[in-house]
Order: sequence, then structure tokens, then C-alpha cells
Amino acid sequence: MATRGHVQDPNDRRLRPIYDYLDNGNNKMAIQQADKLLKKHKDLHCAKAGMALYKIVPKNPYYFWSVMSLIMQSISARDENLSKTMFLPLAERMVEKMVKEDKIEAEAEVELYYMILERLGKYQEALDVIRGKLGEKLTSEIQSRENKCMAMYKKLSRWPECNALSRRLLLKNSDDWQFYLTYFDSVFRLIEEAWTPPAEGEHSLEGEVHCSAEDAVKFIEDRITEAAQSARHVRGPHLAKLELIRRLRSQGCNDEYKLGDPEELMFQYFKKFGDKPCCFTDLKVFVDLLPAAQCTQVCVSQSSASVWSVCACMQEEVVQELKSRYFFRPAHLAVSLQAEEPYTEAPRPVVLNLPTTVENHCPRLFDIQKCLVPAPELALLIGSWGPFPACPGMFCSSRVWLLGWRSCLKTELQFSDYYCLLAVHVLTDIWREAGEETAVWQALTLLEEGLTHSPSNAQFKLLLVRIYCMLGAFEPVVDLYSSLDAKHIQHDTIGYLLTRYAASLGQYAAASQSCNFALRFFHSNQKDTSEYIIQAYKYGAFEKIPEFIAFRNRLNNSLHFAQVRTERMLLDLLLEANISTSLAESIKSMNLRPEEDDVPWEDLRDNRDLDVFFSWDPKDRNVSEEHKKLSLEEETMWLRIRTLTLRLISGLPSLTHPVEPKNSEKTSENGVSSRIDILRLLLQQLEVAVETGKRFIEKEIQPLSHLSKFAMADVLIICFSILEGTVDIQERIENSLTSLLELLKGVFSTCKGELLEVTDGNVKTQPAILENLVFFVETVSVILWVSSYCESVLRPYKLNIQKKKKKKKETSIIMPPVFTTFQDYVTGLQTLISNVVDHIKGLETHLIALKLEELTLEDTCISPEERKFSKTVQGKVQSSYLHSLLEIGELLRKRLETTKKLKI
Repeated sequence: MATRGHVQDPNDRRLRPIYDYLDNGNNKMAIQQADKLLKKHKDLHCAKAGMALYKIVPKNPYYFWSVMSLIMQSISARDENLSKTMFLPLAERMVEKMVKEDKIEAEAEVELYYMILERLGKYQEALDVIRGKLGEKLTSEIQSRENKCMAMYKKLSRWPECNALSRRLLLKNSDDWQFYLTYFDSVFRLIEEAWTPPAEGEHSLEGEVHCSAEDAVKFIEDRITEAAQSARHVRGPHLAKLELIRRLRSQGCNDEYKLGDPEELMFQYFKKFGDKPCCFTDLKVFVDLLPAAQCTQVCVSQSSASVWSVCACMQEEVVQELKSRYFFRPAHLAVSLQAEEPYTEAPRPVVLNLPTTVENHCPRLFDIQKCLVPAPELALLIGSWGPFPACPGMFCSSRVWLLGWRSCLKTELQFSDYYCLLAVHVLTDIWREAGEETAVWQALTLLEEGLTHSPSNAQFKLLLVRIYCMLGAFEPVVDLYSSLDAKHIQHDTIGYLLTRYAASLGQYAAASQSCNFALRFFHSNQKDTSEYIIQAYKYGAFEKIPEFIAFRNRLNNSLHFAQVRTERMLLDLLLEANISTSLAESIKSMNLRPEEDDVPWEDLRDNRDLDVFFSWDPKDRNVSEEHKKLSLEEETMWLRIRTLTLRLISGLPSLTHPVEPKNSEKTSENGVSSRIDILRLLLQQLEVAVETGKRFIEKEIQPLSHLSKFAMADVLIICFSILEGTVDIQERIENSLTSLLELLKGVFSTCKGELLEVTDGNVKTQPAILENLVFFVETVSVILWVSSYCESVLRPYKLNIQKKKKKKKETSIIMPPVFTTFQDYVTGLQTLISNVVDHIKGLETHLIALKLEELTLEDTCISPEERKFSKTVQGKVQSSYLHSLLEIGELLRKRLETTKKLKI
């Protein structure tokens, strides 16, 4: 009896006739067979358009539309085996047919063939295509052919070819950093494998191969020598030398090659490229090459020519001595600090500003600022240590800034901007770490003044957005964010800076506008991406189509999109439900259902750019990957709490039902039991989410946090627990209402205090009060919606008892205590809300009475110009607080009116 040694794949069997027809040149029959297959397997319908067009007009673009459609089927197929055995092999055969008949005409068709082979894992075949005649058509992008060859060499682990190709490309352009990395990777792989070149013939397909550390050292030294003789200054060879030192050290064999001292190499690099903004970030990567003891030597050099020097004390003669001996400062610009008149010649950007910025950034990078100077003096040093004299005190002289900005157009980034940015970073550190709030007001003053002179500086605006929001002042933020003129994907990557605080700071109209603006971008993404795909098909840019699809999915699954969508619906309910429209109508208009969850939890993408702010901090003070991971977990957990809250609210209108007898096992009509089951499940999930969120309180989450809200979210659980079932609901209402009111009073206790306080001439803020007030108003709204449900349950229950009492003419029937409890609860709720309304009025009165314009910063030496900006900043915060309190108070008064309607 014969046995089956091999079971043929069903997809192979289906496609075999099509392959045979294509091999035999019978394209007509191949198309007919493909049509039959498409009729049986509807998931292949995307190849129909291309096939139909090619039958009518046999032109390559139509034919390759169908090929591309097969690739898209393979991308979207959930079964990877189906993709590898059916869609991609069919696409490969179709293209191979055109190759054999010499009908490949366009570069896009070669790109498509390469894409198919790469996805099938046929790297050698893909390499042959690129190196062959077809590869000659790849001309639209510079080094497109070489880049694809390099990618295939890496996939195939052909390190000799990787090395030779990268060496050859570096000989053409010694400033191409990506090929230095490939060159080093390949050299050390070859050393590891003990590879030796053949005795005869070429080393590899791409030519000569370097397979030893000596070869690598000589190659880099030659590039540096070549660069020195060139009129064009290139950074690549010098950075490559530092990279080579790092790699040799990791192999334990650096000293024997005499590549030089990293400190000296960095010094020489700074001499050549210190006038470029990228100098600091270039060298930052190699800080780990310096031992801890050497970092101080780098920053406080004993050499009079050192560019890394910083002031170790604030004695004026020391500052003057350091300023006068910098090699990049012409002698005529060494101005005495005691000079009465500042130097009036417009500064030269290359000589004066950027090098000074780098010299000031390095101490921060090495984290030795605190060792060198006290924090306030350090801010003075950074803020005023320009080429011009400065007044004593925390601020840099406004005249210094004006001179630094005077020679540039308003649309250009100004030469002195980095002084301001670095000073602001130091001041915000003082604020956050030492709690000195004077520092944050000074930081805002610097930024506001800087923005008037350098209105195109995005970093000024981003820092203002962040600091104002951290202070709870949302009013000035909207215009600042708008002035950034964010483009397309930036609404997703930096939009969180605005929307995170949109609703939580009480300015509901502005929050609604901000959410709508963000949502318009996400909704237009669907239409825009479809248009991109159509154009890619039309013009044969097939390799871009998968990128467009991936981009669309990335935005559809965006964490920010899910957050804004959820917050927008909660905001609508907060402002409208049971005020202008009923809760049921609001939920119906949003098409909300408790059983539906539209958040793609498994595919959620964090597209936030958490590195959007310039940073000169050492590695251990930067936003690390661990911080980003914790931030994502916290934001995701808060989103889960918000979506569960929204879904529980959406289930309230469907719960109105006749009251059941106590201990009844009867199933309610109209699906009430199933709805109760759904809400019970959602409540369990909410309890888990809140408990998980509380664990974040023990961790330091940066850059944004909802920690205080996690701690107060218990009130929502108690509130929704009333909905947990239909049996004994009167008892649950009676037991829950008292504890609910007490918890709400606890939330109110976190709202007490003053938003702005003036102590000894210093202005202090308590922005947490504002966020807690907003949370209180939201919680009250949810409680009122649940209370309305309780009223709908208790009212018919009371009517039934009263009817029985009338019918039997009995006077001995005692009303259950739940009615008294509910009425006492409503009275207590009204009293509490009235107290909060009065508290908000008190906060408003206190703010209005504050005469901030009479206050000045501690430093009495500041100029009138700086005093003006200080008043502007304080006025903006004061105005924003008042605006928030007005909107919160107005909404709370409307909710107070709602409580008066709760009667049974």
C-alpha cells in the first residue's frame, strides 16, 4: 500500500495552473484561471482591477497593479504561511514572466520585483537582480543600488562585500556617517571570524577588503589627512576616529594603536567645528570615553587656550580672566564686566555665540554644575556669560540679549537663543528639585522676552507651553501652540503637550476647540492616505504603498488619537448631558454602547515625541527608555479608566426597568440582565485598572502624570457599584450613598487653599487645586447621572408602596429607610456643591484682589524691560486662573440646579 510522503499545500495546488500558463506564454489562459480563482476566493478581489485593465490595454502599469495588489494581500493576511505560499509566489511568477520576456520597462517595476524577493526571504536572488542588468534602472535616488546591495549583503552575512562596498563609498564621500558604522561592523565581524583574503584574485565582489584593526586605523587616519587637505571641512573622519577608539576599547585593544587621547581629540574637534550647532550633540555621544576624573579636567581646563573652561566661582576677576583668554574671542571683544557701556558692534554668530553655548553645555552634560557653582549663581553665569557685560543678579541683562538679537531677521533663529534656553533649563531644574518658585517665574520672564526678539524659535514656545501648563495656566497656551504651526504628523507627536491639559485645567471651551482640532487631523488621515495610495498606483511608486498603509495604521492606532477621542466624548457629556439635552439623547447622538470598545489595545502605538525639548543633561538625567515605558503604561492605564468610565456612563439610560421583588431569580425583560452583566464586567475592569494605576504613585513618572487622579478614582467605583445588579438594588443604594458623599467630601478637601499666594514678595502657585476642582466637577456629574438612575428606581418603588397603602387602607405600613437615606443624600449633595461654589467664588475674589503688578522679583537690579515681561507673565497666569474658575463655577452651578430636580 502506497503512503503519502508529502502533502501538497492547497494554495500551491490552486496556483499551479496559473504558473503553468505563465511559463508556457499563455497569458490569456493565465488571466482566465486567475479570474476563476478570484471568484472562489473573495479575499483575492484586489487583483481584479489590474487584470481587467491589462486584458483591455496590455500595458505594464496595469499588469503591475495586480502584482502590487497581491503584495498588499500578503501584507494584510493574518496567516503568514498563506502570504509566503500563495500571494507572494504568485506575484513573483507574474514578474518573472515579464523579466523572461524582457518587458520590464520602469524603475518602479524593478523595485517591485526586489520587494517581492525580499519579503520571500530570497536575498541572494534579490541581490542578483540589483547587481544585474535590471539594477541599472535604479537611478532616481542617489546610491539606491548600493544601499540595496548593502542591505542584502547584511542579510546574507557577507561581511567581505559589506566592508569593501562601504570602503569604496567612503572613498567617494568621507562624510557619510552610515557607511562608517557599516565599515566598522564588518571589520570587527571579519576579525571575529578570522577571515583572510584569498591568495589570488579579488578579495570580494566589491573589491579590496580590510580585515584587521591595523587596516581600519590606517584607513581612518588617511581620511583625516585627506580631509585636512580639502577646502571643504567634513566632520565624519574625526568622529569616526572617536568611534574606532570606542570599538577598540570594547575589544580590549586600544592603547597599542596610538589613536590619541579622546579629551585631546574632542578639544581639536571643537576647535574645528565649535561654531556649528551640531558640535555639542556630535561630542555628546562620546562622553563615555572620558573617565569621571577627566570630565572635570575637560570642563575646567588649566590651559589658557582651553575652550571647555567654566567659572568655578563667581568672582568677577575670574570671569574676566577666563573670558579674555578664550582662543576664539578676538581681543577687542574682551569687554570688562565693570564697563559702563556695552560693546555696541553687532556680534558675529560663528565666533561669539555658538562656541560659548557649547562650553556652557558641557558642564551640564557631565553633571558637574552643582559641584562647580551654586544653582542661582550658575543661572547667572549661563544667562549673562555672553560677549557683553551683564548686571548682577539672576537675570541676564536685557541689553545683552538685544545686542545678540539685533543683527538677525525676526524669521531667523537668533545667535543668543541658546544662552536663554540653557538658563531656562537650569532655572526649571532649580524649581523642580529645590522647590524655589522664584526660579520658574524668572524662566518664564526670560522666555517671554526671548520670544519677542526671536519669534521663530520653536523651543521657546514649547517650553512656554510646558511651563504654563505645569503652572495650571492654559489660557496663554492655545495661542502659543497655534503659533508653532505644527505640520501633519506633528499634531500626533507633540499634540499631547496641549491636549493632556486641555480638559483638566477647567477651560472647557478651549479644551473642546483643542480636541476638535486634533481630531480633524486624525479623521482627515483616512481620506489623505487613500489619496496617497491612489497616486502611488497611478504613477507606479509601488514601494511607497506599504509605507502609506503602515502610516495610516500607525495613526489609527495612535495612543494620542484614542485619548483625544475619549476625552472629547466625556467633555461633551460633561457640558451637555442633563443640562441642554438628556443623558440618553447625548449618548445616542454619539452612538455609544457599553459593550463596544473601539480602542485597539493590542495595537496601540505611542507616537509621542518625548525628546522634543533640547537637552544637555547627562545620560542618567535624560528621559530614558525606562521612563518612556513607564509613561506609556501610565497613560494607557489612565486611558483605560477613562474609556471604562465612558462605557459605564453610556449604559445608564438602558437600565430603566420595573423593580423586581427581593431575592427574585426571574430574568428581567428587554435584556436588562444582559446589560447588567456587561456593566458588572466593566465595573470589575475599572476596579482592576484603578488599583493598577495606584501602583504608579510609588514610581516617578516623567514627563506627565495622572497620579493624584489615580488616588481619587475610588469615588467612581463606589458610584458605579450601585449598578452592579437588579436584585437588592434598594439596599445597595442605601449602603452606597452615605460612603459616596463622604468620599466626595474627601475630594473637595484636596481643592482647598489658594491658587496664587504672595509670601514675602514671592508669588507661589498651587495648580493641583485647579486639576482637583475639575476632577470634582466631573465626579459630581457622574454621581448625578447615577443618582438620576437611582431616582428612576426608587420613585416607582415608592409609588407601589403608596398604592398598596391606599388600597388596603392600612396606616401601619412603614416606608423603607432607603427613601429617607436618599433624600438626606440629595440634601447633603446640594450643601456640598453649594460650599464648593462658594469656595470657587472665594478663590476668584482673592485672585482679583491680588495686585501682582506691584510685585517685583527679588532682584532689584533688573531693568524696566525685564520688569515689564515679569508683569506680563504674572498677569497671564492670574488671568488664566480666573478664566478657569469662571468656567468651573458656571458648570458647577448648572449641576447644582440639576440636584434640585432629584425628588422621589
